[in-house]
Amino acid sequence: MIVKKIEIATKSTLSTFVALDGDKLVFQDWPLSDDQPLRGVVLLVHGLGEHARRYDALAQRLNALGFAVRGYDQYGHGESGGVRGGLPCDTRLLDDLAAVLESTRARLHPNTPLILLGHSLGGLLAARLVASNPGKVQGLVLSSPAFDLVLTAFQKILLNVLSRTAPDLRVGNGLRPALISHDPAVVPAYRADPLIHRCISARLVRFMLDAARATLAQAPNWKVPTLLLYAGDDKIVNPAGSRLFAAAAPKSLVLAHGFDGLYHEIFNEQDAEPVFKCLRQWLEALIPTTPAPHQSGPRARPNPD
Repeated sequence: MIVKKIEIATKSTLSTFVALDGDKLVFQDWPLSDDQPLRGVVLLVHGLGEHARRYDALAQRLNALGFAVRGYDQYGHGESGGVRGGLPCDTRLLDDLAAVLESTRARLHPNTPLILLGHSLGGLLAARLVASNPGKVQGLVLSSPAFDLVLTAFQKILLNVLSRTAPDLRVGNGLRPALISHDPAVVPAYRADPLIHRCISARLVRFMLDAARATLAQAPNWKVPTLLLYAGDDKIVNPAGSRLFAAAAPKSLVLAHGFDGLYHEIFNEQDAEPVFKCLRQWLEALIPTTPAPHQSGPRARPNPD
């Protein structure tokens, strides 16, 4: 159900959604204007430690292409409830994504295309959900998905020892802000963002490794049109994981592009235009520009309920 809705800008709105266990999830919607034809809806899934509002520039690019955009702060992230970097049970993040996807789809006309776009941890979650439920979306976009984690020595100890004895113990996630982007404005903004956290629990590390292993194993049987975009100079997740996925997946369904020299946040890079161009071309090929039908009510703003 909706707890509240607040207009925070001319281009986006905030709302809150209550998950099955009572925790609050905060949604961010970037609707289209009333006179703009709707091609489809994109659901954004953010990465570890961050939040949906960081995707404002990407959302506005997608708006310009005719896509309404929704994002949400995952459990333990941003303005949503939960322990920062924690994971109360192995399926929590996937359960939340499935519920968000269902609530979003329920507000749309059945013929409205729904695209899932996930970055890093969000890319891993999106891929894991789509692998298990391929009929839920019309397309999937993966941005630097966490298919192969770069772990510090301490995180390896955390995984091997504490995932059994103290799965809820949290430590620093080891992410170095200087390695997210070459853009001189992005890194200081990341460091100063009060909604960013730097924690990760043993259970979350174990979940990510297990989910990556299972998703890579399912790549040969992939069934959903997918655009895989990854950074060639990524120091946060190993690009080898994306290359393995691309090599194993059906070429007719998975289009992969590696961007040499780019850091982890490819949409926030200093020269992100080739990345946006690739995304635009893939969307244009997947979804025609013919306006998608939509239900009456808040236009192109699929409210949670």
